[in-house]
Amino acid sequence: MNKAELVSKMAEISGMTKASAEKALNAFIEAVGEALGKGEKVTLVGFGTFMVTKRAARKGRNPRTGEEIKIPARKIVKFKPGSNLESIVNKKK
Repeated sequence: MNKAELVSKMAEISGMTKASAEKALNAFIEAVGEALGKGEKVTLVGFGTFMVTKRAARKGRNPRTGEEIKIPARKIVKFKPGSNLESIVNKKK
């Protein structure tokens, strides 16, 4: 599912227009991005938690040359699904 399909589905489920659904989705993405940028966790009970963690610097290899390279430390975004989301995903049909 891409963003346009998600907007259409949100509009269908909520009864709002596609334009309103797209505004709501964009606002959600912006709000989550800002919170994660500040290092905060975003928890949506039943859905899951978005969090920022640090990945340590490490050594890697260039796949073309086999040469060893340094991979710098960086922050990454992780998502831990909530129990309701896991049960929906694992529901047998």
